[in-house]
Amino acid sequence: MQTNSYQHISDQELLDKFRQDGNNQWLGIVLQRYTLLLLGVCMKYLKNEEAAKDAVQQVFLKSIAELQKYEVAYVKSWLYTIARNHCLMQLRNKNKMVPVLEDTALAPDQDFLEAVKEKELVLQELEQCMEGLNEPQKTCVTLFYLQKKSYQEIVDQTGFNLLQVKSYIQNGKRNLKILLLEKLQQHNA
Repeated sequence: MQTNSYQHISDQELLDKFRQDGNNQWLGIVLQRYTLLLLGVCMKYLKNEEAAKDAVQQVFLKSIAELQKYEVAYVKSWLYTIARNHCLMQLRNKNKMVPVLEDTALAPDQDFLEAVKEKELVLQELEQCMEGLNEPQKTCVTLFYLQKKSYQEIVDQTGFNLLQVKSYIQNGKRNLKILLLEKLQQHNA
């Protein structure tokens, strides 16, 4: 699998592919994209190329294990944090005291942080809006969008027929959009 042929696919799409088929090569593509960033972070803290390379490998191993258990929305900042924390633990284990300075070249930029905060707000509001749906809509939307179940799996799990499932998903999605827009307008007012 050549990684250059996947440059047009976002990190999130690659992670979704990994979650669908469990193929570690999708994770490999994502991690390879951030190898230089991680090496730079590790060099900044450890001041030793070999130690930094070893640290990057440890970060990769940890991230592979974590990505199999958890969904991560912002891979770059998440990997940066794991690398920084790993290096700080390495230094702490060696009883070295190193001041932690925020490196603006490696830290996420302000626009990125604002986008993260805005997306987090929308996700929190969306979670609250889910409570405004009736039970069948809430169940079908949760199964379809959050648990990635197929229509047939939802039919089998809920006992609703196929037309009901499609209707609940469509109406639930529309109602969520309406509720979310109302909430966001309240925040902006």
